Amino acid sequence: MASTGIPSWTDHFPGNFLWSNAMLVCKGMAPYGAVALRDIDRIGARLAARQGETAAWAEEWFAEATSLEAAAAAASAETAGLLLLRAGMYRFTGERFVPPGAEKRQMGEAAYRSLHAGLRARHKEIEFVEVPYAGTTLPALFMKAPGVPASAPVVVVFDGMDNCKEMSVLFAGLEFARRGMHTLAIDGPGQGETLRMRGISARHDYEVAGAAAFDYLTTRKDVDAGRIVVMGYSFGGYYAVRVAAHEPRFAAGVALTAPHWDLAGFQRGVRDKARAAGQTIAQSNFQFRWVVGAADDDAAIAIAETFDVAGAAARVACPFLVTHGAEDRVIPVANADRLFSALATPNKTLKIFTAEEGGAQHAHVDDRQIGISHAADWITEILRTTAG
Repeated sequence: MASTGIPSWTDHFPGNFLWSNAMLVCKGMAPYGAVALRDIDRIGARLAARQGETAAWAEEWFAEATSLEAAAAAASAETAGLLLLRAGMYRFTGERFVPPGAEKRQMGEAAYRSLHAGLRARHKEIEFVEVPYAGTTLPALFMKAPGVPASAPVVVVFDGMDNCKEMSVLFAGLEFARRGMHTLAIDGPGQGETLRMRGISARHDYEVAGAAAFDYLTTRKDVDAGRIVVMGYSFGGYYAVRVAAHEPRFAAGVALTAPHWDLAGFQRGVRDKARAAGQTIAQSNFQFRWVVGAADDDAAIAIAETFDVAGAAARVACPFLVTHGAEDRVIPVANADRLFSALATPNKTLKIFTAEEGGAQHAHVDDRQIGISHAADWITEILRTTAG
């Protein structure tokens, strides 16, 4: 155990929460074949000696990715897909702390090349689709559940602040497919490929993106339009609440981690901590202003004021699930209680995961399977009991 009482495997770099949190997010993808713990341990060993070097994080993740891509070139198609999926995930992880600009975009392009090649080789049940949105399109991945009737339920999954649909479609989509549900993992405004490759910033009125996803799904014959659920995780918890509040066509909603109650106050704290001790926070000091397309911290905080959780929660009428980790160090667990109390719907459920059962860290990254499995069971039961 680390001196903080937190298991050492979740704090890979003691005293450096910035790196440890990013490392844990990557470790959390191991059950889905998207990363290998052996690779991560090797990367971590090299990084441990370079924590004072600004460029070290990207260099070590990219070095591992380059090695895997070279091995993939000489491997069978299936093995190459496995290696490329890992390489893409490591490139996406390595890009995390690089400031916005041409270099970051090039890193993102390289990450998506490997991620998409890996997904196409390993998961042929995934469709690469484009969702019409505000005169353009949003990139998404549609994972179809095997052996389902002509039309089946769908869960629309929006990412967190620094995740991507390629992660969502695996850790959520695979579990939903086991329950006979399709998944639309989408990079909404300010997320993943949409932000990096298309320059589309986040917005507080996320029901516009939610409606776009719903409209797209109604064009598919394999979708039961009466059983479409919206889910967001980490920062996406806000998006799920907002969409459920303002887009009544969704049958239910899930916040896989409650959002910050006072986002502007939180971002002020991030700004101040980043200036004083950047290793104590979970995100780069530029992350939020990049996501919302703000010119500076003050402009970003002004935008954060428009992200009103309480007002959205008071409008939610559909069944809604809130989950949270008891030991979440990014978003305090008290926010889950506040959100649950504020939700207007009488059909609501709150689940707090403890360290003993797993899933106690932020967005359940210490045990993604237990967190998403709980959500999948809840959705299955809600759709069964509210049918018709």
